[in-house]
Amino acid sequence: MKEIQTEKIRNIAIIAHGSAGKTSLCEAVLFNAGAMNRLGKVEEGNTVMDFLPEEISRHISSSSATATLPWKDHQINLIDTPGYQDFIADSLFALSVSDAVIAVISAVSGVQVNTERLWKEARERDLPGAVFINKMDRERADFNKAIGEVEKTLKTRPVLLQIPIGAEADFKGVVDLISMKACLYEMDGSGKFTEHDIPADLADMANEYREKLVEFAAEGDDELVEKYLETGELTDNEVFQGLRAGVVAGDIVPVFCGSATLNIGVRKLLDAVVALMPSPVDRGPVAGTDGKGGEAVRNPSSSDPFAAIVYKTLADPYAGKLTLFKVLSGTLKADSGFFNASRDAKERFGNLFLLQGKKQINVPQVIAGQLAAVAKLKETNTGDTLTAEGKPFILPSIQLPEPALSYAIKPKSKGDEEKVSQSLARLLEEDPSLKVKRDEATRENILSGMGQQHIEVTVERLKTKFGVEVEMAVPKVPYKETIKGKTSLQSRYKKQTGGRGQFGDVWLEVEALPRGMDFEFVDKIVGGSVPRQYIPAVEKGVREAMLEGVLAGYPVTDVKVTLYDGSYHTVDSSEMAFKIAASMGFKKGFLECNPILLEPIVNLDVTVPDDFMGAVIGDLNSRRGKVMGMDPQGGEQIVKAQVPMAEILSYAPDLRSMTEGRASFSISFSHYEEVPAHLAEKVIAEAASRKEKD
Repeated sequence: MKEIQTEKIRNIAIIAHGSAGKTSLCEAVLFNAGAMNRLGKVEEGNTVMDFLPEEISRHISSSSATATLPWKDHQINLIDTPGYQDFIADSLFALSVSDAVIAVISAVSGVQVNTERLWKEARERDLPGAVFINKMDRERADFNKAIGEVEKTLKTRPVLLQIPIGAEADFKGVVDLISMKACLYEMDGSGKFTEHDIPADLADMANEYREKLVEFAAEGDDELVEKYLETGELTDNEVFQGLRAGVVAGDIVPVFCGSATLNIGVRKLLDAVVALMPSPVDRGPVAGTDGKGGEAVRNPSSSDPFAAIVYKTLADPYAGKLTLFKVLSGTLKADSGFFNASRDAKERFGNLFLLQGKKQINVPQVIAGQLAAVAKLKETNTGDTLTAEGKPFILPSIQLPEPALSYAIKPKSKGDEEKVSQSLARLLEEDPSLKVKRDEATRENILSGMGQQHIEVTVERLKTKFGVEVEMAVPKVPYKETIKGKTSLQSRYKKQTGGRGQFGDVWLEVEALPRGMDFEFVDKIVGGSVPRQYIPAVEKGVREAMLEGVLAGYPVTDVKVTLYDGSYHTVDSSEMAFKIAASMGFKKGFLECNPILLEPIVNLDVTVPDDFMGAVIGDLNSRRGKVMGMDPQGGEQIVKAQVPMAEILSYAPDLRSMTEGRASFSISFSHYEEVPAHLAEKVIAEAASRKEKD
């Protein structure tokens, strides 16, 4: 790779819904740039960008991949982002280091839900964008329909730079509305084309779109507006000048078309990336803090101190950790180090790489604007800010959506618990959207992710990367048990086995506490009826019984137990005897106090398009949910509800199905409520059945 200037760097995220052709487009780009000598195919599992085993087997991108390539004295850094909502975290991190996006739209399927979602995320970050209408060679390809959806669904103003020549099996090239030439392609995937006059049947359409194109270009520059009003025309260079100003400002979305698998239209797209898309310099300084609450900025210049942001981590059990980052300012040389401002830690490294998928290209240094990687950092993880030591600068952390689906996992092989734990820790470094926790109430290890595919891919990575296999199950609901009444009782434990026996005798008062008070133990012994050394054993016996549960094996809460009398034997009494007596007494008293089950209630915020409001609210009602309110938000509603956790264990796929994937949701714990009697009977019966099987 030749040395490059920041002004000639283009960092582009390729976004789209799954199967729109992002990875195929990246392959064609790499081929045209000379970075590879053949076109990889997703179906054959031989692409540069989908190189993980689970991506090859599933034919989907489950992780972002970066490729650096030269084009006309510029350096283009492409990030191929995952196309499914389950892997949204990788896409959000990719957007955080990109200077523009290209949305790939299938001419067959149109604008699909994840394209819409990622486009919205890009616009919220003020990222300029372009559109590539792909698959023009496929059956049912409809260019005009796709353009209409771009305008309506993406809420943007598409500016056509090309129109297709033919469609489906007759698709053979594009009309370039800048040069006003027909580009007819060879159909061998070489990307070669010859220029011809525009076909007569497309001449009127081409002239119409050319006129619109020039009008849009003129809007980007006051001088161009003046010239256009005087002459009615602009030179090709002036058109590019005006278009670039509009694209960089985010006012214009240029539209291209072609076929990634046939390598049609790709070279023209690359020319436009160089000519129209912003460099890091165009994007301007990056704002952060100085680590002490004050504001700080870094300019995309070699004269500013070094700063970088980590946007991806790849964990490998053999090669170690690979850290991918964007240089925001300054210069970084190989065999040096930096300061991790997010973790207050120094890091050293050896080689410095540019990437083409998994291929690593050694470079002596990288400058502001470049995407690079180093290996085997000890402290650094995704999202961290890296700086020159003594030059504090920290970027705010990226807000990721909360996990939407959880499974209980356990090792298939006994004794692998520690190995599973360590392997998951490595995957958490790689994917911050994963969450792992131990639910003490149900005694399960819970793996949470963005959806079914996310969880399945994680389990697959555990096996292929770290050689550990786990079993998945729907998590148990962390019910709790409590009481509504009050009782007093005696509990005596007496056992004679020849020789010294066991004797413990307690009088307990068991009563309900207000919700949320957990547990209170009161010692009212007077006169030594229970010796002081045995009273802690009484409390321990009660606590252990509460932990085991009485009704269905769930922990007991909101109970007060008072020890007010008892008796003992000078020889046979012991701590163990009093602990057993207390445990037996608590269980008996609990059942006399109108015991009930409590279930967790969660706050559920569902962001849903207006069109699907009825279906979502009806579904929430069927799940025993209570709608607490609705907030309108630009064509969408945020439905706020409280729903029993037991009713939404599979909410993610259900919501996706009923809203065509256009809704999203977040969950947070609210409180516990009593389980309705008919449902409590079912839970208790299931618990008894499990206990019998065990």
